Amino acid sequence: MNLQDRIINHFSDSIQTQQEAMSSLCELIEYASQQLVSALLNDKKILTCGNGRSATTAQLFSSALLNQFERDRPSLPVISLNTDAAVITAIANDYHFDDVYSKQLRALGQSGDILLTFTDGNHSSNIAKAISTAHDKELLVIALTGNNGGMIAPLLHETDIEIRVPSSSNARIQEVHVLITHCLCDLIDHQLFG
Repeated sequence: MNLQDRIINHFSDSIQTQQEAMSSLCELIEYASQQLVSALLNDKKILTCGNGRSATTAQLFSSALLNQFERDRPSLPVISLNTDAAVITAIANDYHFDDVYSKQLRALGQSGDILLTFTDGNHSSNIAKAISTAHDKELLVIALTGNNGGMIAPLLHETDIEIRVPSSSNARIQEVHVLITHCLCDLIDHQLFG
């Protein structure tokens, strides 16, 4: 297979995964956006986290709401729990890497806030611990996952929302997570600002 064929395969696989996600996830994405808007209208905040490339998607969401997505509008309260290297390394050093999000969530999360997590379905014990802490503090959890939901899916309560990308490819899952993030940002802006 030549290099251009490989490129075409990546585009084709991405398009197919996006079409499958569009067919199966629209209702969940809409519902998640409504829950996010409801929290914001009730003076609550959104806390978000992920690992590796998923951390960048959490930061994408945070920056789009704190600053702007595609229009000028007031800033919205979102905290990305994976952006402060000093906090993360201190917690990992003094406690355990599994605690890097849950310890922050115990300090910053309040009942009625939302925890938005991103994971491609791999082993994410720090995300799992954050979800447990969110439940203890009465936060709704919105989990963007993939593959079979990994270790995250069984931890979610009936009232939580799992948006699971129908793919086992980490690259495809992460691409669709970015697209879903853009959808959420657009839907939040549309519902809050018309």
